[in-house]
Amino acid sequence: MSVRRADTLGGKAAIVGIGATEFSKDSGRSELKLAVEAVRAALDDAGLTPADVDGLVTFTMDTSPEITVAQAAGIGELSFFSRIHYGGGAACATVQQAALAVASGIADVVVCYRAFNERSGRRFGSGVQRREPTAEGAALGWNLPYGLLTPASWVAMAAQRYLHAYGRGPEDFGHVAVLDRRHAARNPAAYFYGKPITLADHAASRWIVEPLRLLDCCQETDGGQALVVTSVERARDLPRPPAVVVAAAQGAGRSQEQMTSFYRDGLTGLPETAVVARQLWRSSGLTPADIDVGILYDHFTPFVLMQLEEFGFCGPGEAGDFVAADALPLNTHGGQLGEAYLHGMNGIAEAVRQIRGTSVNQVAGAARSLVTAGTGVPTSGLLLGADG
Repeated sequence: MSVRRADTLGGKAAIVGIGATEFSKDSGRSELKLAVEAVRAALDDAGLTPADVDGLVTFTMDTSPEITVAQAAGIGELSFFSRIHYGGGAACATVQQAALAVASGIADVVVCYRAFNERSGRRFGSGVQRREPTAEGAALGWNLPYGLLTPASWVAMAAQRYLHAYGRGPEDFGHVAVLDRRHAARNPAAYFYGKPITLADHAASRWIVEPLRLLDCCQETDGGQALVVTSVERARDLPRPPAVVVAAAQGAGRSQEQMTSFYRDGLTGLPETAVVARQLWRSSGLTPADIDVGILYDHFTPFVLMQLEEFGFCGPGEAGDFVAADALPLNTHGGQLGEAYLHGMNGIAEAVRQIRGTSVNQVAGAARSLVTAGTGVPTSGLLLGADG
């Protein structure tokens, strides 16, 4: 996992089970119950039982600790438990940590999970409220007095600069929103099932923070998602086709802050994503031309464009046209704008479905999926592939 050389993790672990609750705006139950439902669903999908599990990984922002989930789900002794920081940037890193544990023999079966009442409970989109003093908070404090109070406002700074630097217009962002909602409209699990939008709908949606409109911003969701990771060898004896972890990476860039990295040399890219991209391509030996489907973290539409450019699918300022041309199947579940906002964990599940051949928007012959995690923060990424 060094930023300077390839690693040897690829091919040693696989995702063998996926499970989720329904995605709603008011779950009517605790976050712990959501987590347990998702974990049990993922184990059922994998053909495993709670007794098989000896590792759990989640996010630091999760209110359901590993040992509590283990107890509530009927899981026994644990030899590995871990949490990843930085909100949605943690998504793919949960699988990376699970794969590391499996590859090193620290655990045999590791479940990664994320569950929250992000609409009916704590709404992350509401910004900074009652935050305890931390070093991260001090960095945010330089921006709050100027009205930069919410994630949308932090992203708007980079989005405005991107449009100015490349002479582009907000319709570039609209292409992402339209594509996600088109896929969500065909996905019965998506909150916006049956509700596609047009570029005109995007342009008519109300301003949140210029240049971001309502339809540039992901939704808020109650729900849970879990993934089961084990060795490739064990995976071959289980009922579902495995999604092999071809490569996994984390990345933080120079002058990195949490969403407010405004003092870098430029604001038109995502240096943390560039770190992840270099590691994934170097460790896997793959290139953008080898990818069949991309599941890109879409909390805000501009950062989808920047991710495509950092990964080398197109040149700087060209991603709007790339998306408009459907040059790569993207966010076939509907993304966080269309399906659900589960800090990217539902995106990993969609990448697994593509490898299995079971997506409602299946890409014919999909054998390699790229998945990214939250951007603007220290982030992570995965390359998943079919076995053999």
